[in-house]
Amino acid sequence: MVRVALIQHALADVSGLRSLEAAELRACSTRLVDAHEGLLRTAAHQGAQIACLQELFNGPYFCAEQDDRWLAIAEAIGAAEDASEAGPTVKRLCGLARELKMAIVAPIFERAMAGAYYNTSAVIDGKGVLRGRYRKSHIPQLHPGFWEKFYFTPGDLGYPVFDLGFAKVGVYTCYDRHFPEGWRQLGLGGAQIVFNPSATVAGLSEYLWKLEQPAAAVANQYFVAAINRVGVEGPWNIGEFYGSSYVCDPRGQIVAQASRDRTQVLMADVDLAKIDEVRRVWKFYRDRRPETYGER
Repeated sequence: MVRVALIQHALADVSGLRSLEAAELRACSTRLVDAHEGLLRTAAHQGAQIACLQELFNGPYFCAEQDDRWLAIAEAIGAAEDASEAGPTVKRLCGLARELKMAIVAPIFERAMAGAYYNTSAVIDGKGVLRGRYRKSHIPQLHPGFWEKFYFTPGDLGYPVFDLGFAKVGVYTCYDRHFPEGWRQLGLGGAQIVFNPSATVAGLSEYLWKLEQPAAAVANQYFVAAINRVGVEGPWNIGEFYGSSYVCDPRGQIVAQASRDRTQVLMADVDLAKIDEVRRVWKFYRDRRPETYGER
């Protein structure tokens, strides 16, 4: 049994961010990390073994506009097992994970080198060790408000699975969820829990929020933990981030769900034995025919 925490956070008024300079944007990012630290401590106090934050947690969803001043809040992450080259956010979270004895999945804006930036989740174990990262693979450039190709390079690290001792976990970020191939790769890699940190608004894809992750959980026979932002973020006002974070089991049943409209630490107890139970009934991995699928 693994206790999981999902943290959805509503930002305070951020309408003034459009006029702020780089140093002020970095200070704003630090304040958001401060706020999330309190929520992570709440999760640990409630017995969480692992907590996942929302997509790009230490900033507003700045992809609502195209402005390279946001590059100022991008940070290095560092190499697996060595966070010495990491930026302040990852170093701080490594220390916090070690103190709380709780693993943390932290989605941030990564600066890999000058001119190369990624939408990345750092995975930190309960000893405070940076175990690695997942870089978002599928990058949207959609209707006004989701200009991610302006900022992010498509991920180049594949679909890693991280063995944290108590569970094997993977990450698949927001827009990724529309692509079944990555979900399957994570299952083939041995993932038992896949986190899907997101920034998604009401309207176009809200009905998919209730369908895609449970369907992926069923098709791949593991747990899926979906996290969404909350509220309307000015000055862009691209829509309401509708929260509703949840955890679903390998049968696609939702076992815990957060509110739509407020900051919340959602707790869920995940019974990993259910994975074997379901796979004994539905032998999807036995009956796959990859040799017939081909590559297109």
